Amino acid sequence: MVVRVRVTVQGAVHGVGFRFGTRVEAQRLGVAGWVRNRSDGAVEAELEGEASAVNSMLAWFDEGPPGASVTMLTTTDLTPTGEQGFQIRS
Repeated sequence: MVVRVRVTVQGAVHGVGFRFGTRVEAQRLGVAGWVRNRSDGAVEAELEGEASAVNSMLAWFDEGPPGASVTMLTTTDLTPTGEQGFQIRS
């Protein structure tokens, strides 16, 4: 079953390679979507793929890359769009 979620990650998540690590992990798991830094210090992403792969991504977001300190993870279910590939947005 294909799902899509919007994720907001708060904590010490800028300047630690969070977006790059997200793209690497998404490509490894076959998850489509995008990730970007927000001006409020959070990281925001949309993830689309098989439910098990998206759940694995959410587990990765809970920890983040080395150097990150995640304090809150918020998810919102969305309607899948059929997006392909994964990109870092500015």
